[in-house]
Amino acid sequence: MSENDILEMDSLSDTEEERGDAELGMIDEEVVYPEEFLPTYHSIREGAKVDKAQQAEFNGKPDSLFFNDGVRRIDFILVYEDEDKKDFEKRHTFARRLRRREYFEASLMKMGVELEATPSVVDDKLTFLKIHMPWDVLCTYAEVLHIKLPIQVNDLSSRPSPWRYLSWIAKPFYPSEDLIRKETEFFTAPFEKDRLEYFYVKDRDIFFTPSMRSRMAYYILSRAPYEIRGSIKKFGMNKLLDGGVYKAAYPLHDCRFNVRSSEEGCPNERYLLYEEWAHPKSFYKMQPLDLIRKYYGEKIGIYFAWLGFYTIMLTLAAAVGLGCFIYGYTTKDTSTWSNEVCDPNIGGKLVMCPQCDSCNYWPLISTCDTSKKLCIFDNFGTLVFAVFMAVWVTLFLEFWKRYQAELEYEWDTVEFLEQEEPPRPEYEAKCVYERKNPVTGVNHTIILFLIGMGTVLFWIMLILASIVAITVYRLAVFITFSTKLRNTDLKDLEPLKEYVTPQMATSVTASIISFVVIMILNVLYERVAIWITDFELPRTKTDYENSLTLKMFLFQFVNYYSSCFYIAFAKGKAVGYPGKPVYLLGEYRNEECDPGGCLIELTTQLAIIMADKILRPLFQPRTSEKVIPRWEQDYQLQPSSKLGLFYEYLEMVIQFGFVTLFVASFPLAPVLALINNLAEIRIDAWKITTQFRRIVPEKAQDIGAWQPILQGIAILAVATNAMIIAFTSDMIPRLVYYWSFSVYPYGDHPDNTMEGYINSSLSVFNISDFHSRSLLFFFRYRDFRFPPGHPRQYEHNVYYWHVNAAKMAFIIVVEHIVYFTKFILSYMIPDVPYAVKEQIKREKYLTQIILHETNLKLVTRRLKNGDDEILSNEEAKVTKEEMELDF
Repeated sequence: MSENDILEMDSLSDTEEERGDAELGMIDEEVVYPEEFLPTYHSIREGAKVDKAQQAEFNGKPDSLFFNDGVRRIDFILVYEDEDKKDFEKRHTFARRLRRREYFEASLMKMGVELEATPSVVDDKLTFLKIHMPWDVLCTYAEVLHIKLPIQVNDLSSRPSPWRYLSWIAKPFYPSEDLIRKETEFFTAPFEKDRLEYFYVKDRDIFFTPSMRSRMAYYILSRAPYEIRGSIKKFGMNKLLDGGVYKAAYPLHDCRFNVRSSEEGCPNERYLLYEEWAHPKSFYKMQPLDLIRKYYGEKIGIYFAWLGFYTIMLTLAAAVGLGCFIYGYTTKDTSTWSNEVCDPNIGGKLVMCPQCDSCNYWPLISTCDTSKKLCIFDNFGTLVFAVFMAVWVTLFLEFWKRYQAELEYEWDTVEFLEQEEPPRPEYEAKCVYERKNPVTGVNHTIILFLIGMGTVLFWIMLILASIVAITVYRLAVFITFSTKLRNTDLKDLEPLKEYVTPQMATSVTASIISFVVIMILNVLYERVAIWITDFELPRTKTDYENSLTLKMFLFQFVNYYSSCFYIAFAKGKAVGYPGKPVYLLGEYRNEECDPGGCLIELTTQLAIIMADKILRPLFQPRTSEKVIPRWEQDYQLQPSSKLGLFYEYLEMVIQFGFVTLFVASFPLAPVLALINNLAEIRIDAWKITTQFRRIVPEKAQDIGAWQPILQGIAILAVATNAMIIAFTSDMIPRLVYYWSFSVYPYGDHPDNTMEGYINSSLSVFNISDFHSRSLLFFFRYRDFRFPPGHPRQYEHNVYYWHVNAAKMAFIIVVEHIVYFTKFILSYMIPDVPYAVKEQIKREKYLTQIILHETNLKLVTRRLKNGDDEILSNEEAKVTKEEMELDF
């Protein structure tokens, strides 16, 4: 490269680009590609004549994966529109695109890549550029990307499974071995071009898998230059796509998803994946993870491995949760306190105070059905289930670590470290030098991070503001519903009349509005989060994805869970008492819980969200394929998301939060999550196999930033469930009454009992204490306060303090027991299985022997050859002297 050259990827105007470069301090410095990142890079001088791609017509083979010569495999496809067939008034724009495209293709050919352009058979404006990576180029970039390749057949015999005699039972639940055969296991090592003879190269055409070839092609395409303008060199396929130079870029599927390829030797892996994985008939089968990884790469494979493992573990949680629900349903009619609410002589005679300023007095017996429903979820079985889920989530995370370690070894990602991952092209272009203020000496990277996190906090505050607005809506609309329903004849809703209450109407409408707000803010924040992360300029793609993941999840955590946290821990907690209610903003009376408690409302909120997550995947657009050339069939498919699997992970982690954080209020959450996941796996598989272009394979060692996020949710879930049981449900007040206040000295019953609990849990209020009322009547409200006429009337009584002390004791004891159990389980379960450790050691040993000791052999051989040569020369000299003497 010439002096003062720089690299650039932005598509701004010339003046803006130069000004931006000057601000970044990138001008007047020489910037070149590090040879280890792009060893075949060769620049083309500005104004020099460039080579053009070879033109070829379609050869009539719709299933072909090769150039027209039938020898060179197609590793990647670029699609562009012919600029000569565009409108005249836009010719200047198209001329610029043509210039950039021709230079880009010439750069590719100068780097050793072979090209062939074929016009479309459907649209004469389109041209498909086929890209082939020759053997030497593949070997070069396999070494650059540290791709692991086989060196020797795995000679470690696997330990026999104790369940091997029952394998015939599980066989129907696995993919057909006749279609998807198990591949030979090899020990592998990072590829080195100079030591090719030590790798297991049986056939050069299949030594590098199609996914490896596509990955290396994408690496070059992301870094090839497309324009030289003065001291600025622009590069990267992504900017050409954004600027309209190319319409699409993708690797090829190997065949149609529902028909085998007619080409001889085609592996038909897409067809096999559809038949044994994506087809609805295979919903009960285990996933062919090795084939998924081979076809789509490790990143896609690790996602489906995690989703499948999570779904299998949910089976146990769903079974226990369903048992808890059945227990509550069968025992709801035997609940003493619920029967008291429904008793005409108890609940029928208790009249409750109004729950808003314009509301009427109401009989407690009107909440009979609500109390019965509450018994299904608010019982001792729920407590046991909450503790079980705390242990379950620990087992899930620990066993996933072990399974992930096995996949890391099997998929050759054990040593996929950050230093092996090349920088992103955007980083290479914009962050060539460490940007430090010459006056203050402050690193600008820290400033960018602070600006990004400040923007995230601003959006989180925006969500909290929307929560306050929804809260005000709940308070205002509750008054309206109370007035309207009181004055409306509901004869037409006779079957549902008992369910249409102001509390329920307010809860349902607020939940729907909350859901709509969540969806709107999601769309807006996605763009903001991407912009912030781009602004921070992370070095590697892993850093980029982790940074974006953290920002998005912080936002989504507040967005999705805020309403549930409000209902569980804020609603009805600061309402005062009838004579002295608490007002929000001095105008809206704070919302009270239903007499049965806020738990039933939290259950309703969770049921709406979980039901939405089940129904949403069922409504997906479907398209069909036409019988046309392979590359045109793929072009008609949907492009993959720029964020990859981010939203798939996000959806599942948000669901994981609902399953764990609030499971004490809704034991059926794991059941609904299991149903959703069973459908989600097959729908995602169906979409990725039939509806989307083939995704560029990527390397991944684990699930990235989602692992610590899951661990954080697991820790938080213990506290939230303990607090739901303590503060949201009535379990603790009932236990305190049963063990202390139903017997002497506080109660009149000779034995511990729940009889009289309802009367004990309701305080008395004299309506003559209302400033606008003068009649002497006593009504009830939900609290623990002294009755009117007592020296400390309307102050909290001893029952209140006993209950609060019991709640705090319950939280402390349960949290410590569960956290200690989690710690013991985490300690006892090793993250890496012993057998995997053995295989890793064996592989490292073989790598050292085969690859590193070869240098010693070469040196020894050369020294030996040198000694032999010296000895031969000396022997020749002696022989010559002897011959002369003999003569």
